[in-house]
Amino acid sequence: MISLILKEETKQEHDKTEESLQSNKIFDKSYTLENYKNLLIHNYFLVSKYEPQVNKFLHKYPELKLDTRRKILAITTDINNLNVDINNDSIADNLDNEAEAFGALYVMEGSTLGGNVIMKQLRKNPAFEDITFNYFGIYGDKTGLMWQEFKAFLDERISEKDYQSCITGARKAYQILA
Repeated sequence: MISLILKEETKQEHDKTEESLQSNKIFDKSYTLENYKNLLIHNYFLVSKYEPQVNKFLHKYPELKLDTRRKILAITTDINNLNVDINNDSIADNLDNEAEAFGALYVMEGSTLGGNVIMKQLRKNPAFEDITFNYFGIYGDKTGLMWQEFKAFLDERISEKDYQSCITGARKAYQILA
């Protein structure tokens, strides 16, 4: 239930993120390498800020397979491969509790799901033929399964009393991406 609520409650933040990162250009093949580097930078800030906090709050749930969901090495590899300069001055609120961590993880996992689509589209663009997509391709053919497993666990674990905190965590994550 919360996964549907999160989708609805954060639709505005999601749409703002897609607009600010010029996602529409991905599908018409006008997306540039500079656009892609900017996308990686925003995702790097998200992952570097919240992955450790998510692990701190949610490590007690082996069902989440957090070790498999770690993305910092993959995104750092992509950034290094493209010689992207990171000025790590991203200001974002810390996560305050477990429910907020679930909300932030919802955004990170959703970004991975969307990233799989991005990767497939960019591979059709000749400007990206020599690019490796470690971050956006991290789950390979298991991307859909990983998303479904996460949403099922989220819906099972988050009770109604924690919905607002979960939404707050998702909104904090979207602030980094936009």
